[in-house]
Amino acid sequence: MSFFKNIFGSSENPNESNIKMDWEPLNFIGQLDEIIAESKDKPVAIFKHSTRCSISRMALKQFENEFDFPEKVTPYFLDLIAFREISNDIASRFGVQHQSPQLILIKNGKAVYNVSHSDIDAGELKTKV
Repeated sequence: MSFFKNIFGSSENPNESNIKMDWEPLNFIGQLDEIIAESKDKPVAIFKHSTRCSISRMALKQFENEFDFPEKVTPYFLDLIAFREISNDIASRFGVQHQSPQLILIKNGKAVYNVSHSDIDAGELKTKV
């Protein structure tokens, strides 16, 4: 069992695990207006995560292990199972198709980079900010 715990993690909540990320939780629709405004000064990355999906969990852990540039981008975390309406609003506002897991980069109020599943890569994101 510990083998799977090491691969997939044991926590559904990223704030409960041993991670170096300082996620901003995205848990109400009004925050999207704040994100749009914030992205005019500093890029914002939204990580949409399904707490029911092992692929999403693996992508999240990989991203967290590679992310080392918080001064360049503010990372927001969306539990899309708990907040599906926010995920739907993200798709509508930013013109991106809903996927899970998904990483969306917002600059100047617009989605400028959007990847999902195995294409989520902190190193690649770093080149886009």
